[in-house]
Amino acid sequence: MISQAQFQQEIDLIISNAIREDVGDGDHSSLACIPATAMGKAKLLVKDEGIIAGIDFAKQVFAYIDKDMQVETLIEDGSKVKYGDVAFYVSGASQSILKAERLVLNAMQRMSAIATKTNSYVELLAGTGTKILDTRKTTPGIRALEKWAVKIGGGENHRFALYDMIMLKDNHIDFAGGITKAIQKTQEYLKETQRDLKIIVEARNLAEIEEILRTKGVHRILIDNFNYADTRKAVKMIGEQCQTESSGGINEKTIREYAECGVDYISSGALTHSVYNMDLSLKAV
Repeated sequence: MISQAQFQQEIDLIISNAIREDVGDGDHSSLACIPATAMGKAKLLVKDEGIIAGIDFAKQVFAYIDKDMQVETLIEDGSKVKYGDVAFYVSGASQSILKAERLVLNAMQRMSAIATKTNSYVELLAGTGTKILDTRKTTPGIRALEKWAVKIGGGENHRFALYDMIMLKDNHIDFAGGITKAIQKTQEYLKETQRDLKIIVEARNLAEIEEILRTKGVHRILIDNFNYADTRKAVKMIGEQCQTESSGGINEKTIREYAECGVDYISSGALTHSVYNMDLSLKAV
């Protein structure tokens, strides 16, 4: 997994690029009618229900735009919210508040939706010992925000990108000439390049799980698109040799039964690619 410093660098890049994209050479709507000396205050109003996420990110945006802006936090990231709640107040130069408004709302609406969906999956898994993971099926350019939201919702992050973990999926295996060759070549590559990366290998059937288990050094087996019965068999075969992860179209209706098969993790792209933004507003007070 990436370090906290690397993650923060991603957040910094998101903020600077988003401001570049949205503000350009100036917020001319505000510059045209709001005096530079005007001071104001606004509230983050919740017009929905779910899990709020992105408050800490909003603080970073405000600080990036104007270090003199002040934020009074009323509700913390990860809290349940309902219609009418006020998450925070921000005060400072009116021009600065308006410049930050859209980025803060865009980010928080999406992050809150992801946190809410993740939390619903976490609740469905309660008592099973299985943890929910996100995937790389994220919005290009804002992956760090979406994975941050998954954590806020109570889930766990899978690998961040292609560089922080090895995942040998069906195409890698087929292009490499089979599972055993793919794993052996990977282990040789890691030794030659002196990289310490965990290896996950995808299995498409029970025979492939048997083959994976014949080679040592695999951190986790991805039990992909298995039915319940074969998932239970796979978990029994694997035992304590490595971690187990189920994936492949698992949803709210099926997640509990897959967890009860005994897998350590369930990964779901739906956490980040199938959500509806939470309705939030930033209103002058």
